[in-house]
Formats: sequence, C-alpha cells, structure tokens
Amino acid sequence: MLYDKTMRAAAYIREKTAYRPQIAVILGSGLGSLGEQLQEPDYIPYADIPGFPASAVAGHAARFVFGKLEGREIAVMQGRFHYYEGLSMQEVCFPVYVLHALGVETIVITNACGGINTEFSPGDLMLIEDHINLMGVNSLIGPNDERFGLRFPDMTEVYDRALRRLTLDTAKELDIPLQQGVYALFSGPCYETAAEIRAYRAFGADAVGMSTVPEATAANYLGMHVLGISCITNMATGIAKKAHSHEAVLAAAERSGERFSRLLKEVLLRMPLL
Repeated sequence: MLYDKTMRAAAYIREKTAYRPQIAVILGSGLGSLGEQLQEPDYIPYADIPGFPASAVAGHAARFVFGKLEGREIAVMQGRFHYYEGLSMQEVCFPVYVLHALGVETIVITNACGGINTEFSPGDLMLIEDHINLMGVNSLIGPNDERFGLRFPDMTEVYDRALRRLTLDTAKELDIPLQQGVYALFSGPCYETAAEIRAYRAFGADAVGMSTVPEATAANYLGMHVLGISCITNMATGIAKKAHSHEAVLAAAERSGERFSRLLKEVLLRMPLL
C-alpha cells in the first residue's frame, strides 16, 4: 500500500537527518549544483531508502541533500525518476509523497527541456505557467487513498500564482531574463519527431520535456504549493539545426547553471514559510 510504503521511507529519512524543511527542490539533468551550496548537509542516497527505485540517468547524483541555505532548511533532490526508465508513475512520484510526509509544503520542480517557442533560445530559463500531458498516463491513476487527497483533484492552478509572481519579480531584480510558457510532457526516452513537435506547438506548448508533469500533478493532489522552472537546453526537433544528444543537453544545462542557481537561491530565500 502506497501510504504504508511512504511512511516507512519518511521514517527512515527522519532517522538520518534532524532537518525538517518546509521547502524542497527537484533538480533536473545538469542542474544539481544547488545541492552543493547547502551548509551542514546530510546526504541520503536514494538506494538506501526503503521503497525507492534506483535512478541510472547520467547527470543525476541520485540522492537527497538536506541542509541550510543561509539558515533556511531546504531539501534537495539531486536527480529524479522517469517513466521511460520502465518505472510506474507511482514510483516516479514516490519521492513527492515522501517529502509531503516529511512536512514539505512547497516544492520547486526544475528540468532541462527543449524549446518549441521560436522566440526562445538555448540557455533561456522558462517559468512554467501550465502544462500539457498528452501521454495518456496520469500519475494519479490507481486506487485513491483519502489520507493523501481527493479522488478528483482540481487542476486549475497547478503552478502557484503567488510563487510565479515572486519568481518574476526576483528575476527582474537580479536582471536575469526569464521566459514564461507552457510545458508539454513527452514520455521519451527518444527525442520527439518533427511532426510531434508541430502537434505540440499546435496545442499551445512552448517547451517539451520528459519529466515534471507527473511530480507536479502528484504535488498538487497532495495540496503542496508548486513552482516549475525549465532550462531550455536545446531547440526541439524540426527547429534545431543539429541532432540531439543527452551530452549536449547536460553541457547546455551546466552553462546556464550559474544564472539558474542564482535565481533559484534567491527565490528560495524569499519564499514565505507556511
């Protein structure tokens, strides 16, 4: 049962760290540097936590980091799980359930993704306003446990409006350009075809990636406040001039890492604690 499994994992983590953060961050491919900025860190490998699947994607350290960011307690996921790894959606989102059980009320979900909006460029940061899931698989499918949330949760505002405003204001103050747009979910692990990208564009997507939507959906269901930020590492198929590679995605994410981390750090410090 998901509830019991979640409680076991949360109990294990409580034994390994004294931190009780209200804010957590999921870091995408090549964006793991924030975890190295936490003071007095506690590292907990996913492989040691009961019920956690293993992550084998390059660019992911596959561990939790609990620590302080200028005195504020933060939990950071260095690496996430993906549907394309052959995991169930419940396994993909399991860390979100565990963070909720640990008392996390606000979650920041980041990713490296491809740009569909032709006004975007590789290296841009994009604030996620909304998302599109055309996969036919939803992370809430299965028996519902009312201890977590409602059977039919509302999705009107998955990405918290106040947190988006805070992020926009912070980016402006720091003079960091920040795009806004709609993120589309693609299952992967292959990159999209040009025809698929044309279809996503017709549906109103500005960027496309292989993560974030399952976790954001689960976090919204659990009543958490969600902020989503993408790093546009490449232009999508049919727009890009070169073939895609995961190595190029990681390299682009790392080049944008300084601006991304600077913005994210300041936003985290300004977030209200609930």
